[in-house]
Amino acid sequence: MLTKTEDTRREDILTTARRHFLAKGFANTGMEPIAREAQVSTATLYGLYPGKDELFQAVVEHASEDFLQRMGRVQIPPGSAREQLTAFAYTYAAFMADPYVRAVFRLVMAERRRFEPLSRRFFEKGRKDFGFALMQVLAQLTASGELKVAKPAWAAGQLMGMIEHPIIFVPLVTGDEVRPERTLEVIAEDAVETFLARYAAGQG
Repeated sequence: MLTKTEDTRREDILTTARRHFLAKGFANTGMEPIAREAQVSTATLYGLYPGKDELFQAVVEHASEDFLQRMGRVQIPPGSAREQLTAFAYTYAAFMADPYVRAVFRLVMAERRRFEPLSRRFFEKGRKDFGFALMQVLAQLTASGELKVAKPAWAAGQLMGMIEHPIIFVPLVTGDEVRPERTLEVIAEDAVETFLARYAAGQG
């Protein structure tokens, strides 16, 4: 009979714990049910994660790495400034609209007071990692003369923020049952239109 390696055990535990935290929240999640479902002993679970706080932090960091891998696979095709920015904006909108991604954001925000440093790292890392590809595109478009962007990090944050607001933050306040009036395509196109009005060469 094959035995699980420590890496496999960790992956099973984190995947199982994530399901429990997302479904029940932090307060209503127990360590023992996670151990049973992940098919490890409670001694093994506590040996890897001394308490629920440590397990929660590991789950959030694991999700953050998963997000990074997803965005790392994004390819922005060549084209005009509008075409490249729209390709990124729609891809980012689709990513942020994914139910799993939204659920993780909701969980982190719900527990931000208990895990304030963790929550801050989660959001800052997301912005930095996800914005890296966009900042590269902005730098290239500025070098080619299509855009006039003095601070790519600020500009990237502005474009991403126009996408995040209707897809992530409005549903967090109003509830997922309230659907955005605009489609993802329209949200992406509107964000790019506003962005180009500010940063296209010859504007302002």
